[in-house]
Amino acid sequence: MTPPPAAAARLDSIPMPVPEKKQKARRAPARVDHPFKGIALVLLSTIFLGCSDTTAKYLSTSLPSIEITWIRFVTFALMFTPVMLPGSPLHAMRTERLGLQLMRGAALLGSSLFFITGLSFLPIAEASATGFVSPLFVTALSIVFLSEKVGMRRWIATGIGLTGVLIILRPGTSAFHAAAFFPIVSAFCWAAALILTRMMSGREAVLTTMAYSALTGVAILSVMVPFVWVTPTWTAIGLGIVIGVASTVGQWIIVLAYRYGDASVLAPFSYTQLLWVSILGFFIFGEVPDIWTVVGAAFIVASGLYIAHRERIRRAQLLVLEERSPNP
Repeated sequence: MTPPPAAAARLDSIPMPVPEKKQKARRAPARVDHPFKGIALVLLSTIFLGCSDTTAKYLSTSLPSIEITWIRFVTFALMFTPVMLPGSPLHAMRTERLGLQLMRGAALLGSSLFFITGLSFLPIAEASATGFVSPLFVTALSIVFLSEKVGMRRWIATGIGLTGVLIILRPGTSAFHAAAFFPIVSAFCWAAALILTRMMSGREAVLTTMAYSALTGVAILSVMVPFVWVTPTWTAIGLGIVIGVASTVGQWIIVLAYRYGDASVLAPFSYTQLLWVSILGFFIFGEVPDIWTVVGAAFIVASGLYIAHRERIRRAQLLVLEERSPNP
C-alpha cells in the first residue's frame, strides 16, 4: 500500500504546466541543497507510512480489503477536492495524457489493494519487506517501456534483491504462504505506476496526477465494494480515514523531501519504515520478525540502495553528455 519512499519522490520531477498568465505562480519550487532537512522529512514520512500500514492490518480483521481500500481512496479524493473544483486556485485537472493518467490510477489502486490483502494473512514486517522490491520491477519495466539500457551491475543487484524475496518466502517449505505473492504483485503495480509517471514526465503536474489517481481508484472501487460490503462501525470508518490521511500525507512529505537532497543521500533513510512497522507489529499484534525475514530484508535493502546508486551515476553521465552536446 505504501511504496518505497525513494520511488515516490519521482513524482516531484514532473513540472506543472499552466496558462502563461499564471506561470510564475504555478512554477514548482526550486530545488535547494539541504540534505539534513531532506533526511528529517524522509524519517517523518516513514512514521506516517508505517502507521498507515499498521492501521490497515488492524482494520483487515473486521473489513474486507476492498472496502478498506475504498475508504482510503475516498479520503484521498476528498483531500484533493480543491484540485478538482473548477474556479479553485488549485484547480489542475487539465491533462494531455488522460489514458496514461487512468492507467496510473488503476496501477496505484492495484498496489494498495494487493498490499492490504497481503496484510490480512502475513506478518506486517514480512509484507513490508517483500513490498520493497518495486525498484527491481522498475529496472525490468524501464527496458521495455522507456528503452533504457540496464548494465550487468544493476542486473546483479536485481538478482540479489530477488534472492532476498526467496529467503523471506521460502517456497517449497512449510513456512511458505501463498498470500506472500500479494505484496509482490503490489510492488509490481507500484513499479508500473512509476513507469507511467516517467512517461508523463514534463507534461503533467504533480497535483493533476494525484487527483486523477484518486478519482480512478474511487470509480473502480465503487463498482467493486457493493459485492463485499460490510457495514463498518464508526471506529472502523475513523481508522479508514486515518489510513487515507496518513498514506497521502506521508507520500506528499516524500515529494517535499526530495527537493532538499539527492536520492543517493535520502534513500537509505526510507528503509527505516521497516523498523517502524516491525516495532508497531510487535506491540500491536505481538509479531516478531523471524531471522529469515531479517536476512531477506537485508538483501532487498542492499539491492535497492545499489540500484539507486547506479541510477544516480547514470543520470550524472547523461547530464555530462548533454552539456557536451552542441546546441542545434
